[in-house]
Amino acid sequence: MSENTDLLIVGGGISGASLLYTVAKFTDVDDVTLIEKEREIAAVNSHRTNNSQTLHFGDIETNYTLEKAEEVKEGAELLAGYLEGTDPDREMHSKRSKMVLGVGDGEVDKLEQRYREEGFGDLFPKLREIGRDEIEELEPKVVEGRDSETELKALQTPDGYVVDYGAVAQSFVDAARTEEGVSVHLGTEVTNVDEGDEGFTVETDDGEFAAGAVVVTAGSHSLQFAKEMGYGEDMSLLPVAGSFFLADDLLNGKVYTLQMKKLPFAAVHGDADVHDDGVTRFGPTAKLVPALERGEISTVSDFADVFGLNVSSFLSYANILSDRILFPYVMRNLVYDVPELGKRAFLPHVQKVVPTVEADDIQRAKGYGGVRPQIVDTETKELDMGEAKIEGDGILFNITPSPGASTALKTAMTDVETVLEFFDGEYAFDEAAFRDATIENFPRVDDNEEATSSGSEVDGSSTDDDPIAAEASD
Repeated sequence: MSENTDLLIVGGGISGASLLYTVAKFTDVDDVTLIEKEREIAAVNSHRTNNSQTLHFGDIETNYTLEKAEEVKEGAELLAGYLEGTDPDREMHSKRSKMVLGVGDGEVDKLEQRYREEGFGDLFPKLREIGRDEIEELEPKVVEGRDSETELKALQTPDGYVVDYGAVAQSFVDAARTEEGVSVHLGTEVTNVDEGDEGFTVETDDGEFAAGAVVVTAGSHSLQFAKEMGYGEDMSLLPVAGSFFLADDLLNGKVYTLQMKKLPFAAVHGDADVHDDGVTRFGPTAKLVPALERGEISTVSDFADVFGLNVSSFLSYANILSDRILFPYVMRNLVYDVPELGKRAFLPHVQKVVPTVEADDIQRAKGYGGVRPQIVDTETKELDMGEAKIEGDGILFNITPSPGASTALKTAMTDVETVLEFFDGEYAFDEAAFRDATIENFPRVDDNEEATSSGSEVDGSSTDDDPIAAEASD
């Protein structure tokens, strides 16, 4: 098989699917092709069991600065608006109360400062401070069994979107396929990308593709492709495998704990599963693994490719892992995998959210969790938090750790502009139509309306006449 295409996208997770959707529906690019090595869309990190199912706005993620939250907020609203407009039956998502919980004077003070002085209350109109009584009303198990003398406060919002990112990715692909000139190849592995004078030759195990431009959205493998083509030489990856513990129905919505700004991983939180609110997840754990995909031994050699096996990479790892905060954290997370001992070691984190939980109430979630590629700058020898883009002449590589799924449509919107530059203005992007189909559907607080919605929609129901209760996750 040999095919010609204007734009070729490598990777069919949420990022690649978002770009395919945006190009197909809102540009006049004649021909766009997506290639995915798995036999179904979003089979790796975007699969619902391999991520926290959270749509991150930056409102309760306490390791975000205000500037970071502003960036993430728009991306989350784009995806939430898409869900509002296309998923009225909630087959891909649900919406529940969401809060970050402060336990004790020190954490309560931090939440108050964040909300009142750092500007988060202004940035998120639906976010509000609630005390013990309202916390108990929304999440009885969070207060039950807790010392009545312990000070409690939460920042709560009704915008607790719980998302099946795999289903969303599939919906993007389905929508794109309704347009002419769209081709999707599943179960097709890219083996090599060559750059020529008039574009790119993409070799696969099912033949060659000739493309005018290429975007690689293959998670951790994006850097592997980049390095094979001579890009990204000053970068490496720190692959972090996340997992969860499961319990019976304990929470109505999402309850986060405060995060440490120095750690790129989410603090432990509890939340009901997107498709089964009778199951509560607690996590994530974060274990370093020498592989690009969890449980795939073949990707160990792929990790060696992106690591580089050079002095700069080894020194970068040594510098990062010698940190007095990060190193103990890494060691603790190794313990969580040990049978019986692991869940007892993890139990105090669960009890911070639900005090009455015992070790027998939780179990390790088998088959859950993916690998998040934390980016390492081998020049500074430090972790480079967030997403990374490597741009060449007609080719773009995206590496998207959390909150990459939450901001997938925003990333796609940015990438479309880059792609159109590759074609020297031959094509155009209808951004107004794109926004009409996405962010314009996101429910907002009216100027004259106080953001006092209690998020009572904890069971996933909504009312048609309440725009705040109307429903819209790295």
